[in-house]
Amino acid sequence: MSELTPPAPTRALSFDTAAARYERVRPHYPPALFDSIEEITGRPLTDVRTIDVGAGTGIATRLLKARGARVTAVEPGPGMAAQFRRTLPDTPLVRGTGDALPLADGCADLITYAQSWHWTDPARSLPEALRVLRPGGALALWWNVADLSVPWIAAQAERLRSELHDGPYGADDGSRRLPTELATEHRTVAWTREIPLETHLDTLSSRSVLLVLRPDEAARFLDRERAELLKAFPDGVLTEEYEVQLTIAFRPGGSSHA
Repeated sequence: MSELTPPAPTRALSFDTAAARYERVRPHYPPALFDSIEEITGRPLTDVRTIDVGAGTGIATRLLKARGARVTAVEPGPGMAAQFRRTLPDTPLVRGTGDALPLADGCADLITYAQSWHWTDPARSLPEALRVLRPGGALALWWNVADLSVPWIAAQAERLRSELHDGPYGADDGSRRLPTELATEHRTVAWTREIPLETHLDTLSSRSVLLVLRPDEAARFLDRERAELLKAFPDGVLTEEYEVQLTIAFRPGGSSHA
């Protein structure tokens, strides 16, 4: 960890200061991701008892519900939880973390972590997930990861590393690996979104590495980014290219499908 990087709990709760912006600009997830979850688990998401942990403002929760899943959300941050309740007032939400789920044993068919597993301590969150899952239930972890084969994305990633000592969007910090004794499957789903340059900068500003900076420091970095990106996109529109990296693990002791 860089001396400029605040501890993980501080960064994790930094999103509370930007919950409305997070809801407005953060990338969603493509239908093919949920197709993959259904294929790997061997059943449609309809009526699947699902716990969405680190649900934030409800971006993944909404998409799971649209597939028919019966979702209960878990979110630690008060600001994010308040935004979630405004967005999804009829969806059950409990305050808590993946390291100590406030849920009964064996109550879930599926536990999802959309862009949030890396904020947990896997030594605690994995046993908690296995406790809450029914035998044969599935733990699904996924991240939108910036496609570094795209030149402008690679250039921005290098600026993030050199100026803020942080990786590109969705970069793997080594916290995503699950024990090899669990039955796991992996998929990668590519997708894109075309957005105004200012929306991209708003998305960048909703990342924890910028939220924990002083406002003037964050503004200076974003001004430099705007100038760099306008060189590549003078019309002010760009295409973000992502790969959703999905890992699904199954709780032992039952069917291999949730």
